[in-house]
Amino acid sequence: MLIDAYDLPDGQPLAADVCIVGAGATGIAMALQFLGSGIDVLLLEGGGLGRETDSQALYDGAVADRRLHSPLDRYRERRFGGSTTTWGGRSMPFDPIDFEARDYIADSGWPIGRDALQPYFPLANRIAEAGAFAYTIDAAFATPRRPMIDGFDSQTFTTSTLERFSCPTDFGRRYRHKLDTGREIRVLVHANVTGIVLSAGGQAVEEVTVKTLKGQTFSVRARHFVLANGGLEATRLLLASRDLMPGGLGSRHDVLGRFYMCHMAGTIGAIQFNRPVWNGYDIADDGTYCRRRLAMRPEVQRRERIANVIARLHHPRITDPRHRNGILSMLYLAKMFIPYEYGKRLHGGEVLDWATRLAHVRNVVTDMPSTVAFMAHLLRDRRLAERKFPSIIIRSKTHLHSLDVHAEQEPNRESRVTLGQETDALGLPRLVVDWRYTPGDIGSVRRFLALLAQDIERSGVGRFDYDQDSVESEMTRYGAYGGHHIGTARMGSDPRTSVVDANCRLHGVDNLFVAGPAVFPTSSQANPTLTAIALSLRLADHVKDRLASFAAGERSVL
Repeated sequence: MLIDAYDLPDGQPLAADVCIVGAGATGIAMALQFLGSGIDVLLLEGGGLGRETDSQALYDGAVADRRLHSPLDRYRERRFGGSTTTWGGRSMPFDPIDFEARDYIADSGWPIGRDALQPYFPLANRIAEAGAFAYTIDAAFATPRRPMIDGFDSQTFTTSTLERFSCPTDFGRRYRHKLDTGREIRVLVHANVTGIVLSAGGQAVEEVTVKTLKGQTFSVRARHFVLANGGLEATRLLLASRDLMPGGLGSRHDVLGRFYMCHMAGTIGAIQFNRPVWNGYDIADDGTYCRRRLAMRPEVQRRERIANVIARLHHPRITDPRHRNGILSMLYLAKMFIPYEYGKRLHGGEVLDWATRLAHVRNVVTDMPSTVAFMAHLLRDRRLAERKFPSIIIRSKTHLHSLDVHAEQEPNRESRVTLGQETDALGLPRLVVDWRYTPGDIGSVRRFLALLAQDIERSGVGRFDYDQDSVESEMTRYGAYGGHHIGTARMGSDPRTSVVDANCRLHGVDNLFVAGPAVFPTSSQANPTLTAIALSLRLADHVKDRLASFAAGERSVL
């Protein structure tokens, strides 16, 4: 059942067995697991069914260095479906090494291994509509595929691992009907949680306070509460719950809000291959787009003592019209029409003179057949298709490519989010983000590039040239990459170094859980969505088991 909080009377009390805060990827995926269970679930979403300016403004906040972090409302969507309403759909699981305690990466290590999430990944793939849980080229395809780089022989890197792509699926649109018709689920939109009320001893949550932007206030009581409202917003709510703890709920040891990670990303150098290479998408039988990458083998990561880094073959630098490619020049000239993140990655921050702009126009005119065909492809396969072509792929006629690098950011205690003095329209303090990277982050990329250059030359497939002195500037050109808000309520077995336990339960609070990337102790090279969904499915099973044990205990007393 879908309810608009604007239609409820002021002071209306609500109750459920489970209250989930946030209707994005993790909140919706978790709620779906209670359909047919007989467990009463209330799913609270602060926004409406579409984008609303006043709701979105609640995400505004401050950034310590705007060169290194985008505005806080840029990648977050306060509406039903959350950021799945705008995501690109890239889906892949964290690697087994990401869960390990690596002695060369401080504060690494999860209290669970990849095996704990393995049973949940296939369902996570289905919910995300990213095809089968098969992430190597051999596992995903029954027939052989063309090699990514024919003749590339490396004991350091593999080209067989995949990233898969969702449609991209808007979870709100895709699963609204299921949630609306499910007897156990009530979805309440325009319901902003602004406070967490603990019992007198502080060992459990009694209720949460909910407000609307039209002035209603009401309370929700439940047996279990789950914060699934995003890597930053869940942390903001915990930090702002200061009735019993001055630093916020879960801040006893000053861990809450620290270890804030995203990803490092940059486009680097030029690889001149001496043969054709495959930098495009392989299409699975179910229509899912898959793409291969250059990935460092885990045993080499351990030997070289570096973080997890991958790279994709990219087109030549778009701002330089000497590439003589009409498609690339058209993309440069159409910068204002390209979504923020993709435009930033395509063009960087260069400001070009009119002569250079005219050279781009000349490229478009002289390469008009290719340009027209590409525009038709974008219209047919990206704009109109239900399963959209994931990104812009340009086949280089001269076999010249740059390298699109995506790297793990190591945990850093000094990279953090805190509360500022300014409050939003509901009275909740706004966030202040101070995102930082470390020399180790850049060092891992430098070593990755050096080893790759060696192997490309040793294999005789080409030559990789890049400016070693520019690696840091290129990898920080986009700052904290994308909407990957990770680590601010990290998971661990020791309350002195973590915020939640291995089951995502807040240390010291019996019935409060956090779902989503905020609990990840490390960031991997992978986008966090698929692993966050798998973790939320595991949490749903845990909550079901707890409720079943409580019910059995009540029956035994009777």
